[in-house]
Amino acid sequence: MKKSSNLLTLYIFLAMVIGIGTGYIVFLTYGSTTPAPAGVKDTPQVFADNISILTDIFLRLVKMIIAPLVFSTLVVGVAKLGDIKAVGRIGGKTMLWFISATFVSLFLGLVLVNLMKPGVSLQLPLPDEHAATGIAKADMTLRGFFQHVVPDSVVNAMAHNEILQIVVFAIFFGVAAAAIGEKAQPVVKLLDSVAYIMLKVTGFVMNFAPFAVFGAMAGIIALKGPVVLVTYGKFILQFYAGLLSLWVVIALVGWMILGKPVFRLLGLIKDPLLLAFGTASSEAAYPKTMEELERFGCDNRIVSFVLPLGYSFNLDGSMMYMTFASLFIAQAYGMHLSIDQQITMLLVLMITSKGIAGVPRASLVVIAGTLSMFHIPEAGLILLLGVDHLLDMGRSATNVIGNAMATAVVSKWENKLTPGNANNA
Repeated sequence: MKKSSNLLTLYIFLAMVIGIGTGYIVFLTYGSTTPAPAGVKDTPQVFADNISILTDIFLRLVKMIIAPLVFSTLVVGVAKLGDIKAVGRIGGKTMLWFISATFVSLFLGLVLVNLMKPGVSLQLPLPDEHAATGIAKADMTLRGFFQHVVPDSVVNAMAHNEILQIVVFAIFFGVAAAAIGEKAQPVVKLLDSVAYIMLKVTGFVMNFAPFAVFGAMAGIIALKGPVVLVTYGKFILQFYAGLLSLWVVIALVGWMILGKPVFRLLGLIKDPLLLAFGTASSEAAYPKTMEELERFGCDNRIVSFVLPLGYSFNLDGSMMYMTFASLFIAQAYGMHLSIDQQITMLLVLMITSKGIAGVPRASLVVIAGTLSMFHIPEAGLILLLGVDHLLDMGRSATNVIGNAMATAVVSKWENKLTPGNANNA
């Protein structure tokens, strides 16, 4: 298992390097300053479209297993907790961590963007107020939030991989199974078997990960060239410095609660981290994260309960990006927001950002709605679109760390962290 895990890490890393090299060769060979004739795609575009099939296949395979995996593991986890009091207690501790982590992530992004001021040097003129970004706004109303949270059809929720809606239904289903008791055991055992089968399927799917990472990196470099790695370099570097500081905060809090085993946890999740980074999808890392948390010593019932919730409520990297990007755009247009306005923005984002899992380009969607509330030009999002993929890689990896740490901490609080497993190197 350990050898296989190390090999996957090596293959993913090599795939990233080879993908960047391949994309660069295509860009140098076929890239041209002369635009292609109308209606004809140039060679780098064709290459990017074709090579991205590898990434698309992998992400579709991951999405194929997410709904049954989340549903089966969460129902079994809730049912095995035994009673509604246990669900409420663990749920309360979980949400306490999630809300605290969300606030810290948003606040840290707010502080850092004010200190580093990455957008000030751009000094852009205010755009036409009708300029379009091509990104739909999030529904900022309370009604819209709850309509997204509560499913009107569990079949529809599963079909569209609406993780939060699946979680809501699974919790109701699991609590009902626990309340019925013995009569529900055949169903619980069946779903337990389904969960193990899906984890085995996950193992097969993960073998395709290096090809997906290769396709993602080769496609973006071939299409945009190495300039994508340096365009808005200051903003990218400063944002990644912010993410690194968030990693330190999360690890420090984890160390205060878990002690030295926190370093073993960080070592175990290197595969999910690389996978999330390479594919720019924290969903892709979900099954592997679950497996490594159980290896670390977390109770599988806690993992099955906390981790799915984290993918809806605890996207730490995305939270930091929302305040960082929103104020970056304001700075780029020379707009000053008072401390009161910035605090209001933080509180608004704490609410509107929940339940965005499964929404395409979720962070940009929420930012679009937030900009309009504070009269910041929404066309400023165009500044980020060219490098959003690079930023999303860091956000996705950070989401994995935040959710893994949350699960381990809640396991510790519940005295369900197996000391022997958690302390063995």
